[in-house]
Amino acid sequence: MTVALLSMSHSPLLEHVDPGPEVSAAVNGAFDQARSFVHDYDPDLIVNFGPDHYNGFFYELMPTFCIGYDAVSIGDYGSQAGPLNVPTDTARSLAGHVLDSGLDTAVSLRMEVDHGAVQPLELMFGDIAAKPVIPIFLNCVAPPFSPLRRIRLFGQAVGRFFAQSDQKVLFIASGGLSHDPPVPRIATATPEQREFLLGGGRHLTPQARDERQQRVITAARDFAAGTATIKDLAPEWDRALMDILASGDLTPLDAWTPDWMTEVAGNSSHEVRTWIAAYSALGASGDYTVNYSFYRPIREYIAGFGVTTATLTA
Repeated sequence: MTVALLSMSHSPLLEHVDPGPEVSAAVNGAFDQARSFVHDYDPDLIVNFGPDHYNGFFYELMPTFCIGYDAVSIGDYGSQAGPLNVPTDTARSLAGHVLDSGLDTAVSLRMEVDHGAVQPLELMFGDIAAKPVIPIFLNCVAPPFSPLRRIRLFGQAVGRFFAQSDQKVLFIASGGLSHDPPVPRIATATPEQREFLLGGGRHLTPQARDERQQRVITAARDFAAGTATIKDLAPEWDRALMDILASGDLTPLDAWTPDWMTEVAGNSSHEVRTWIAAYSALGASGDYTVNYSFYRPIREYIAGFGVTTATLTA
């Protein structure tokens, strides 16, 4: 049994805004550290905990968890489009184990994933199909949200399944940290936005997708200039989360309520659920050590930006 972890913020803005040479160098340095770690580890299988941004999952049916038996990337923001290399039999066995553990999960025989799931695969391996990967969707954008305790327990169940594996497994968490990008909210949506959130945003035309993406790019530039109305980043909150995850005891997170997370760290801070699930999965195999940790609040990316790697304690 060998397991390891990579957690990282993602941003669709990496290739669309310029945070300046110093910040770019720092972020690229963090990616280089992570890439070196991942390639030295050379996993046989990746378990990818990722969110979605109303590209593959909509309010017409919004599961808390979903395990993909097959998956395809839609290629938004210039990310790589096409099929992922999903080991269907292993994914099916994992879903059965999670259900047997008393945790409900949906399954998808044709999951559609966006940049939130594939950006780490592209950055680390250059090709989203380079390694076998089981995509696990966590609802991180559409209230109501599951309590964090359920996220922790779900991660544990996934981790226990792979604790008995003879493969080298890498848990990847993609998302966060504090951020509040301009995503429509169902509670305040216009009739047009509501239709989009219910499923009308699926399979957008190239023109409609470009218009959607340009709104986010414009918001990022306004946020960096201090003229946007979205919620500010929360570096103290980000660092507190990373400290708890590094400690190995995730139970303090059980007290973090969704409403409080939104108020303090933004509507999309819930993407840290991917980090919580992945760290919980790693911890199911034993004590662990964070080998590398990077953090930077980056307004141009509308994100508290973090990268960590972790392995089991020898």
